[in-house]
Amino acid sequence: MISYKKALEEANKLIRKSGKEPSAAKLLLLHFSRLEPTELYLKYEDSMPEAVYSDFITAVHRHVDDFIPVQHIIGYVYFYGYRFIVNESVLIPRFETEELVANVLMLYDEYFAGWKIDLVDIGTGSGCLAITLKKEEPELITAVATDISEEAIATAKKNSEALATEVEFVIGDMLEPLKGRKFDIIVSNPPYIPLDEAVEPIIYDNEPHVALFGGEDGLRFYREILSQAHTILKDKSIIAFEHGYDKAKELRNIAKQYFPQSIIYTLKDMQDRDRMTFVISGFNKSV
Repeated sequence: MISYKKALEEANKLIRKSGKEPSAAKLLLLHFSRLEPTELYLKYEDSMPEAVYSDFITAVHRHVDDFIPVQHIIGYVYFYGYRFIVNESVLIPRFETEELVANVLMLYDEYFAGWKIDLVDIGTGSGCLAITLKKEEPELITAVATDISEEAIATAKKNSEALATEVEFVIGDMLEPLKGRKFDIIVSNPPYIPLDEAVEPIIYDNEPHVALFGGEDGLRFYREILSQAHTILKDKSIIAFEHGYDKAKELRNIAKQYFPQSIIYTLKDMQDRDRMTFVISGFNKSV
């Protein structure tokens, strides 16, 4: 039988040749072998069980030939160290979004340190933002999450239950189900791909379009949130967005229309791309 090392090398060649992310092979091998990374390393020269190899190579071909995301094949993704269920009903969380979580936590420490606050995640999808922020500050953050998709909310609820996290999930379009409520922080990673922008088949054919496309210029949902945010925000508040790397200036201009007295700024992600914009209101300190 083939060794773990040889199987991984062959899978890497197939995946690289197809132009997909090489890390996919190792993720699949770890999943089907049920080994931890250190265990896999120690077993590299060992022969793989025939059934494990068969499942692994079948999955590799599903990814390469049928354009199925690795995360859909294995059914989960790790986000900020937590395991989230993913499926065709939700956007697969990206590593850039982990940076949004980290920055929201830092802003909480800077502006609300020690306060109990109310946070809402608009367009929650898998629930990764609301659940992770609640996990990181379980005693201080009360989290609510909304989504227009009943299927997405069902998946987010499963993730919340699996991670033993108390998050309130509400079905509804954008801010509509939040009428009459007030929050300290709005966090959102809404759909932001312009309608006419080309999207890779592995994304277009597998992830929900309602979670991908953000109108003609990709900014439709930011306008909607920013134009109505004042109705659900407390006097001292933070809005935290993830967005397309080429939309930062336009987004800041929209934010200035509705929050002219607020601190508005953009941060780059680890790829040195403008990825996160923040609107901070009611505080006297500068960033």
